[in-house]
Amino acid sequence: MELNNNVHKKWKEIITPQNNIFSLNFKELWEYRDLLFILMKRDVFAIYKQTIFGPLWFFIQPILTTATFVIIFSRVAQLSTSGLPPILFYMSGIVIWSYFAECIMRTSTFLKDNSGILSKVYFPRIIVPLSLVVTNLVKFSIQLLLFLIVYFYYYFTTNGAIQPNMYALMLPVLIALIAGLGLGTGIIISSLTTKYKDLIHLTTFGVQLLMYGSAVIYPLSSFKGSKYEIFILANPMTGIIEAFRYGFLGIGEFSWALLGYDALCVLFFLVLGVVVFNSIEKNFVDTI
Repeated sequence: MELNNNVHKKWKEIITPQNNIFSLNFKELWEYRDLLFILMKRDVFAIYKQTIFGPLWFFIQPILTTATFVIIFSRVAQLSTSGLPPILFYMSGIVIWSYFAECIMRTSTFLKDNSGILSKVYFPRIIVPLSLVVTNLVKFSIQLLLFLIVYFYYYFTTNGAIQPNMYALMLPVLIALIAGLGLGTGIIISSLTTKYKDLIHLTTFGVQLLMYGSAVIYPLSSFKGSKYEIFILANPMTGIIEAFRYGFLGIGEFSWALLGYDALCVLFFLVLGVVVFNSIEKNFVDTI
């Protein structure tokens, strides 16, 4: 009698092996949404817990980077900023790029950084990089606030040099594209580092190098008609940065075709990230 009762018992959770490398269980991700916010809260408090300035680093980092860019690229190299104040021009690119770079760098090591919990407790592993993307969104929001302070200062003191438009309302779409691109790329790198440990060092260098191939330091218009234009356009972040500048500053290159290309790149890297991660998920505990 007891055996029959156990046979007909309905289990709350059934864990089955992943057989399809293209599958992603969204229902299971939603059921573990509380864990996502717990991990996010942990990361937010852990980042600057033992630092002198604490959360002030959210402001200090873009300010120092902007000041460096103004001195080197505007004053010394005298690169074009499309008639915009150099501080505003560089900060608009740095804030956007920093979110993308942070998403890649944090997610590219999530398997190694969380090996303890990943090897002992079951939960959808993809929750961890998702929580990192959301955590970085908190930092991005604070830095965006800093940009808006600088933005409104120049808006009211430059006599119409800054002309925002309705495309500024596309900011949530741009943020989603950045998050998706950083998440997909980071998952691919993290999955590959389980076998190729030195890939993380190349990632740090590659992200820095990729910044110089985007529109962070110079406007896209500077390369119109040149042989390097195709390489700048091939960078998925170029269209996003230019669209952000065009919406808020009224200067830049806004193109639906370019944003469509960026969206396809995001979709490609997300799908590839899921495929690569699912293919190594069964054995990654043995290698991290």
